[in-house]
Amino acid sequence: PYSFALAAAITAEVLAAGNDYSAIVILHNKFVNSATYIQEYKVLSPMESTGDSEALVSYEFEPDIKNEVLEDLSEYLLCSQLYHAMMEAAASEQSARMAAMENATKNAGEMVDALTLQYNRARQARITTELIEIISGASAIEG
Repeated sequence: PYSFALAAAITAEVLAAGNDYSAIVILHNKFVNSATYIQEYKVLSPMESTGDSEALVSYEFEPDIKNEVLEDLSEYLLCSQLYHAMMEAAASEQSARMAAMENATKNAGEMVDALTLQYNRARQARITTELIEIISGASAIEG
């Protein structure tokens, strides 16, 4: 089963590979309802401490700590988004398993009903044949 610790381990592996990327894409199944799930992708861009796309502009930081805070927040964001994707995928999988088991149970019930009917017909035919033999034997003795 998936856990936040697993998501954290995967995040650590991804971040250990280096920071020379423009975005991370997470592709997963999103649970909609018990009969439907859709494929979804999320694009996670790294937070930048300077430039046009500077993150957390309205906050003041102690000198030289903003980069560290943004790195920690980026790591937590990636980890939590990865965990969310894992939970959505697990919900979709469980839903698909439930639907498959429901269909299998229904098909097994129909098969049991058909076999019961076949068994009862064969039993009825055997009983009818035995009655005919008894009646025919009694008629031959009398006549």
